[in-house]
Amino acid sequence: MPATDNAGMHASPRHSSKGFSPRTIGIAAAVITVLIWTAFIVIARASADPARGGTLSPFDIAFCRIVGASLVLLPWGWWLVQRDRARGLGQSSLFGLSPLSLRVTATVGLFGGLLYALLAYSGFVFAPAAHASVLMPGSLPLWTALLAVFILRDRITPLRALGLTLIVLGDLVVGGASLLRAFDGGEVWKGDLLFMLAALCWSTYSVLARHHALDAVRATIAITVFAFVSYVPIYALLMLGHVVPGQVFTAPLGELLFQMAFQGWGSVVISGITFTKMIQHFGPVRSTMITALVPGLSAFGAVLFLGEPLYWNLSAGLALVTLGILFGVRAAAPAVIKKETAGADTARVRG
Repeated sequence: MPATDNAGMHASPRHSSKGFSPRTIGIAAAVITVLIWTAFIVIARASADPARGGTLSPFDIAFCRIVGASLVLLPWGWWLVQRDRARGLGQSSLFGLSPLSLRVTATVGLFGGLLYALLAYSGFVFAPAAHASVLMPGSLPLWTALLAVFILRDRITPLRALGLTLIVLGDLVVGGASLLRAFDGGEVWKGDLLFMLAALCWSTYSVLARHHALDAVRATIAITVFAFVSYVPIYALLMLGHVVPGQVFTAPLGELLFQMAFQGWGSVVISGITFTKMIQHFGPVRSTMITALVPGLSAFGAVLFLGEPLYWNLSAGLALVTLGILFGVRAAAPAVIKKETAGADTARVRG
């Protein structure tokens, strides 16, 4: 296929020959995504855990995430829409801020923009970062593979099935122990469940992005526009009316700016674009499996920076999930290579 720029328009062959290769862009996108996702787990736990004295609630952090990202992406979306209209191309929705149709914007925005943030940040209130390290990135290949079967008509090979089985076992080793402690009044299981649901939401977004062949920038803008329109005004009014105990208007400015910068610009703008770029190059299943480094790195970061203990069940679950992801990568590689070769042949015929 012809190379495309960030706005989704066809680039000239001359520009493509002088720019980075698709493989280089895909690998760079994967590295950036892994690093930001690793930092996201550690920083989100440090921010949302009430025991660490954080001022902001999970809903406040989600508010900062959306507002921070919106400062960059809403003007960008408006510019793309105006440019498309001048050329008589493209679609738009939500006051001309989203460069995608309303149906696509609402669908990907609900799962990839709003629900993911609310569920993930809420999970860190109850469960430690090490649990998130296993259950969030670890569950992505499982949910993505299952969704890809129904939405993309993908198939699960025996080797990939083995990898997914190991992931399920790893999740059970971690989450099962927390569920048993619930009978003693423990609440960690609530965080584990929220982490699993957050992973399901992100997997849904990743498969939908592939299904609709969404451009990386346009998809990230669309999910941010939807989250901003559907969440920010309502939550702000609820806080001003003292209906919810939000701290956005009373928290220290430095804390708000930090959350807006990292959660908004880093976790949404940068990693949102790089993750979608990774999907475009590797496909949704292999992309989520490339994140095999995230569980181990973030678990180590939780031990190093947050002082969290790494119990035997967490270590076992981490090993099982990582092994399962690696099996998935090995299973996905031949299909991806075959698909990329077919795509290159088609591009040469069209050229």
